[in-house]
Order: sequence, then structure tokens, then C-alpha cells
Amino acid sequence: MGADREGSARRRPARAVAYAACGAVVLAGCASMPDSGDLRDVESTPRQDTQVRVFAMPPQQDASSTEIVQGFLEALTSDDPNYDTARKYLTKAAAKTWQPESQAMVLANGPSIQTDPQPASREGTNSIAYTLQGSRVATVDAQQAYAPAEGTYRRTVHLTRDAKSGQWRIDSLPQGVVMGKSDFQRNYTSVDKYYFASDTSAGETGQPVAVADPVFVRSRVDPTTQLVRSLLSGPTTWLGPVVRSSFPTGTALKKGVSGLTPDDQNQLTVPLNVKASRIGSTKCSEMATQLLFTLRNLTPTVDSVALRSVNGAHMCDVTEEQAEATAWRASTKHPDYLYFLDAKHRLVRMTTGGTGTGAVAVPGPFGAGTKPLGSVAVARDERTAAGVTSDGRALYVTSLASDGSLGDAVLTSHGATGNDRLTAPSWDARGDLWVADRDPAKPQLYMLAQGVGQPVAVQIPELDGRIEDVRVAADGVRIALVVEKDGKQSLLVGRIERTKSDDQQEVSVLELRSATPGSEEVTAMSWAGDSKLVVVGREQGGVQQTRYVRVDGSTPDGPAPAALTGVLAIAASEDDRVPLVAASQDDGIVRLPSGDQWQKVVKDGSVPVYPG
Repeated sequence: MGADREGSARRRPARAVAYAACGAVVLAGCASMPDSGDLRDVESTPRQDTQVRVFAMPPQQDASSTEIVQGFLEALTSDDPNYDTARKYLTKAAAKTWQPESQAMVLANGPSIQTDPQPASREGTNSIAYTLQGSRVATVDAQQAYAPAEGTYRRTVHLTRDAKSGQWRIDSLPQGVVMGKSDFQRNYTSVDKYYFASDTSAGETGQPVAVADPVFVRSRVDPTTQLVRSLLSGPTTWLGPVVRSSFPTGTALKKGVSGLTPDDQNQLTVPLNVKASRIGSTKCSEMATQLLFTLRNLTPTVDSVALRSVNGAHMCDVTEEQAEATAWRASTKHPDYLYFLDAKHRLVRMTTGGTGTGAVAVPGPFGAGTKPLGSVAVARDERTAAGVTSDGRALYVTSLASDGSLGDAVLTSHGATGNDRLTAPSWDARGDLWVADRDPAKPQLYMLAQGVGQPVAVQIPELDGRIEDVRVAADGVRIALVVEKDGKQSLLVGRIERTKSDDQQEVSVLELRSATPGSEEVTAMSWAGDSKLVVVGREQGGVQQTRYVRVDGSTPDGPAPAALTGVLAIAASEDDRVPLVAASQDDGIVRLPSGDQWQKVVKDGSVPVYPG
């Protein structure tokens, strides 16, 4: 509901906007407070260039109560590091108890302001209340974790007029900050911080596996220092049960440290407190690796990270090459081949770096066509493949070597039709294989250790619907599922937890959350980064689109892939240098090189996949 209005005049917001250009700061505008009590919505600032800075303006002398509320809300969207100007709109007591970092509420538009209808709240008294209202889009909690939200936002702001000064100030307000979606996009940026999977190592290398934990930081308020503090404080609640940090409990930046920036050698030095003073070289290298992976996600020019003790002594440093030798991370692993099925349902492949259109059969039974295949997945080391037969009934695992043998099926479905049988399989970096049986009589997600173990029935207590597609993240601790219910398909991301009971492994997928809120149909999906997926689907009443989403349900910056009609399947690599590939109903296998348009590869081909 919009704000009550006494006039129709629009007034400029109580903030100033400055542009940093060519090293100079140019004042673009300096708005003053409105000079009357006109109530209006606080509109979101249009999405601006990244160099635009917005500075809050303090309350004017004798500002009306409506101007105080409007000015305060506009100050929340400024680049004021500690919200000092916003606090000037509050009473001293309210300023001490208000915690802006506790939550950011994101609305579709700026909050509407409505006068409390009670007679006691009219402007003629020394006390007045306003209701802030809007349509919720998302929340960012105290851990900086994003979560989609829906429904109506409705909160009360109360003001009093000081008996001596006669000035209005806010004395009661909700904790956190509130702003429109475009202001949020201008003020915040999504960044992955990195931890290690608690019980996962990468295949034969035995390296700890890095897991991305996306958070939102304020993009113009010392984001590097913010991100380092966030990393040191530990993983978000959702990811915490399945990851570990190499930083000892209580580790923080040395007191007083801020404004962290790389030197002229592109090395960032991070001084730590006394909690990190007694660690070995291996642990120190892991700590520096976590920092480098995290910081390069925000500032790609950082080449190395150096850790210093509380007294300034050198602890350790790592370069990008050393970090990749310390821990396994999916987005740094370049696949050798793109794989797909040819017209004879055989598995074929072509190099990822080439521009040609020729494909050759893989070595072994899958390339020979011993069993016609309907779907396939290739292990991360590209030595083994899993395939579901064209009728969807049986799952086979075989070596991608010329002397490989097919053997017996490792899993069989008893569903009556192909649509009621096995989904496409998926591998994680530790070598475990995942697949779902869609048999209505016994729907079940399975995990096969190393692809050959006894199928383990995975427990999903929150599952409401039938699994139609499965893609496990390379890290082995997150999984994306397309779930159908009542004719609608949703993309859900869950956390994988493994426990041992009586020498038997138990596997569960917990805390499912939507990665595509508002979608009615998800046709295909694939992991496209450490915390990003590419999704083909449509919203209610819309047309089919291909877009990127993050695992927390937010939309990453940057353009969506070029439009493509009739997409049946999509394949992406976590390495963003590798082209996106799709199977189109009209054009067969097509690929999308970076910054280009879709190109035809093979007319008679289906189900393209990269390793994973």
C-alpha cells in the first residue's frame, strides 16, 4: 500500500550522489530535505554504475516527522560505513540499541510509508507512528546469508518530539535495514567464501575439497576487510554442519585492522590475532588457501596471500599455484572433453578447447554401443562413466578404456515406463555416484560409493514430490534436485550429510531450499560454478528461458545466456572458461562460446555432459 499524500510533488531524496571518474570526484547532486510534511514512498535508486557513490544527508533543523522517516530510510541506502548519519535520525537511546547489521530486508520497491490511523498518532501531538510496508523479496541475515522471501513486510516506526529542542526523532524501530531491490543491488555484492568439506577428499589426490559459501557484503564499504572478517567468523548456518575451517576458533583480524588492500606485487597481507599464533605449516597453508580462494572471488588481481602474527611476524604465504596444490576446487579444473550421445545412443566426445564439430566414440563398451544409452555421466577424473539404458531401466558403470568391460547393472528400476524409471546419474569429486529411481511404487534417491558399492538409499525427510533430475556438486556436500509436484517442477538445493552406523554409511539430504523461487517449470539444469547453476525453465505465464542462479536463490550479476528455443538438456562446467552446451529440439547439440552466439555442433546428438 502506498503512502498517504497531502500533495503530488515528488522531492529529491535526502542524500547526495557523487561519481568517481578518472581519479576525480564530481558532485552530481546534493538533495535537501523536503520543506513540508508530504508523505511519499521511499523509492529505490535506479541501478547505477559501479563508480557511483551515495552519501547520506543528516536531518535538517525543524524537519517534520514525515521528513525524518523518509530521510532515515534513504540514509539506509547510502554508502555510510557505520550508518552514522542514519543514527542521527534516532533518539540517543534508540541509536544505541539499533543493530543495522542484524538483517537486511529487501523489498520489491522502496518501503511505502503510512500514517498510523489512531488519533493519538496525528502530527499535532508529540508522538506519532508510521507503518512501513512492501512486498518482500529476500532477507540477508547477520551472517550475511541470502534467503528468498515472500509475503508482505509490515513494521512500525515510532517518533517523539523532544520537549526542549522541538525536534522529531525515531525512538522505536525494527532491527536491521530495509530497502528496495535496486538499492540492494547497488549496495551489496555476492561473494563466495571457502571452507573445506568435513569428510570429503578429491578422488586419488586426497586433497581437501574447497566448498563455496555465498554471502553478501556491502560493495562500497571496505568489502575486502568485510569478507575476511566473514570468512574468519565461520561458515553460514546452512553449510556449517558439513564443512570445516582451518582457522582456530576465535581467530580474527588483529585489533584495529581495516582497509585491507593488496600491495604493488598483488599480495594481500592479513594480520591475525593471538588465536592463530600457534599453528603448524600445513594448517597455515590451508588458512592462506581459504583466504586466497575467497579474495580472488572478490578481487581477481590478488595473486598471493601472506599471514602475519599479532606481533607482525611472518607466518606463511601462498600463491595461486600453491593454493591449488593445497586444496581441490571444481572451478579450477578444466575438463578435457565434452561428452554426448550420438544418433546410435553411443557415448562420444570432443575436446573442450577446440572449435571443430567432429566427435569420436569413447573407448570401451559405451562407445561400442554394447547397450544403447539414454543418459550418461562421466566421472571427474574422466576415467569412468555411468550410463542409464535408453529404456531407463538399468544403470551401468564402466571404464573409459579400450579394455573396459560392461559387467552387470549396478541398479535396476521396476517402473512401468521410461518416465517412471531412472534419472540421469551424477558424480562428485570423491568418486561417488548419484541417481534417482522415479518408480511411483518406490521412489528413491541412491548413492553408490565409488560408483560400484551397494546402492545406499538416501534419506530426504523434507522431500515433497518426486525427483526428476539430480546433479550433485563436485564438493559432494551439496546436491541440486528438480522435484515435481502437482505438475510443477522446482529446483531445490540440499545439504548432504554422511554418518556411520554399525559400520554402515547413512546418507541424508537436509534443509532443502529453492534456488528458483517463482519458477513453475524447470526443464534442465547443470552446475555452472562453485555456487552457481544454469537453469532452463519458465515462470508462471512466461516463456522458456535459460538463466543463471546461485544456490542461495539469488541472481548473479552479469547477463543471462543468449536465448535458445526448445532446450532439452543443458551442460556447463564449473570452469567458466568452458563453453555452455545444450541439446536443442531443432538444432541438436549447440554450444555458446563466451561473448558469442549459439553455434551448431552436431545435428544428431543428445544429452551433452561435462565431467560430473
